[in-house]
Amino acid sequence: MTQPRSDALLERMMTLHPKVIDLTLDRMHRILTALGEPQTKLPPVIHIAGTNGKGSTLAMIRAGLQGAGLTTHAYTSPHLARFHERIRLRGDLIDEDRLSDLLDECLEANGHETITYFEITTAAAMKAFADTPADYTLLEVGLGGRVDATNVIDEPALSVITPVDLDHQQFLGDTLSAIAFEKAGIIKPRVPVVIGPQKDEALEVIEARASGLSAPILAHGQHWHVTTERDRLIFQDETGLLDLPMPALAGPHQIQNAGTAIAALRALGRGNPDAAMTDATWPARMQRLRHGPLFDLAPEAELWLDGGHNPHAARAISATLDTLSDRPTHLICGMLNTKDITGYMLPLKPHTDSLIAVSIPGQTATLSAEDTAAAASAAGLNAQTAESVEDALATITAHTPHARILICGSLYLAGEILKTNG
Repeated sequence: MTQPRSDALLERMMTLHPKVIDLTLDRMHRILTALGEPQTKLPPVIHIAGTNGKGSTLAMIRAGLQGAGLTTHAYTSPHLARFHERIRLRGDLIDEDRLSDLLDECLEANGHETITYFEITTAAAMKAFADTPADYTLLEVGLGGRVDATNVIDEPALSVITPVDLDHQQFLGDTLSAIAFEKAGIIKPRVPVVIGPQKDEALEVIEARASGLSAPILAHGQHWHVTTERDRLIFQDETGLLDLPMPALAGPHQIQNAGTAIAALRALGRGNPDAAMTDATWPARMQRLRHGPLFDLAPEAELWLDGGHNPHAARAISATLDTLSDRPTHLICGMLNTKDITGYMLPLKPHTDSLIAVSIPGQTATLSAEDTAAAASAAGLNAQTAESVEDALATITAHTPHARILICGSLYLAGEILKTNG
């Protein structure tokens, strides 16, 4: 099959900088200037940072805005199956011809200068958004916030910070307050900031940054509250109470993400909160797989997929498993060697009958199946290895055909699963 033109261009972009991650805004400002400053011409921007829940929160805000008849652009990362997933124009994935033309334009604008893959592709997204009318632009931070490539918007309509936790310590700092400082870097003078549930250490840093910039604060537990009652979601803020359907996205942790999304819609004064709950979709976040080749290998099993990869995500998975019916539960797990493996494994131990470790195909930073299994064993799990997810499914279903099987540990593994499963 002929390689799509965008794939060839994206491969070329991977060679433009010797480091995968190099946090600075200098290169970003340079290419945006060459492109005609598209970041100054975007529809009103909702800028979203945080360690966990960014994508789910963005999906619910987007569903709420679109449910009110408003058009939205959205930029998210990483992609799971195809790069096109990162850029949505007026609600739809960018098409191949438009993406290829944009990448060509950005390569020409960059010339022979060094630039990271994330920077040049973020510039491409901003150029697409600037050239296409819409009511709002939703920007998800890639890493951190303060010096993330998306942090070139001087006057967003709204900033949103979802829960902050330890992750990417090698780039953001090894304390919660240091990481919160980086996330809070998206807050702009006098622009309202919606703050999701936070630990006290993180909240103190975020509120200090907002207060110093005279940015109005809308914080969970102070200015808005969210809970559940009789399978309904109850949201309350200073303007009143909303009685809403439960979120379509699975898991108790989505209640807090839903609250953050509704608080954002209320801050904007626009959107349909009911649609935010019922219409949001976000793949590989406790996603039930009900069809496809992998499902066919385990038709009697209950098959789930989740791309969370840090301790906070594992606690969210654990809480979701708590809500499901009692059933033998087995994990198929692949992780990157940059993650807190033990911190991820420990919350899952009480729910897990066994773990089968796999390496992530095509990822140089994958933790080997053997090392993942060793870490799981050290955390007290019954662990073994398999050559592939397919082999792991066969091993599990051979003795427990009706098992609950969760494929987990990395968004990169989740992406491979979605490509494999169609």
